[in-house]
Amino acid sequence: MTRRPVSGTLHHIEIWVPDLDRAVHSLGWLLESMGYELSQSWDNGRSWQLGATYLVFEQSPDLTADQHDRCRPGLNHLAFHVEGRTAVDALADDAERHGWRLMFSDRHPHAGGEQQYAAYMENKDGFEVELVAIDASVAD
Repeated sequence: MTRRPVSGTLHHIEIWVPDLDRAVHSLGWLLESMGYELSQSWDNGRSWQLGATYLVFEQSPDLTADQHDRCRPGLNHLAFHVEGRTAVDALADDAERHGWRLMFSDRHPHAGGEQQYAAYMENKDGFEVELVAIDASVAD
């Protein structure tokens, strides 16, 4: 039996990227490492899906800049739950080979505070992701 998505949850996110090949190398690797599956592929884009949610990365001919700036209005970062501390560490350790750099390395893995175990990473196009260990998240 297929469950219907919960009203109000994300359907999809579409992000325009300056270089699709770099996005596939960094973002595609990360998504597939977390269980997303490539669901669509076309000349200027790719999408990956996990459950009812999918993420699209497209190199649009209508782009007006060649670098994402997370400090400007718009998307700052994407944050993902990952299975636990071991998964955060494994992804962070392998990330550099896929175009990522660890942010806040002097405070890693507690850059978000002592109560949270996470890796903050930025790719070559300026996109940031946060990988949060499920077993270390503080419940409300």
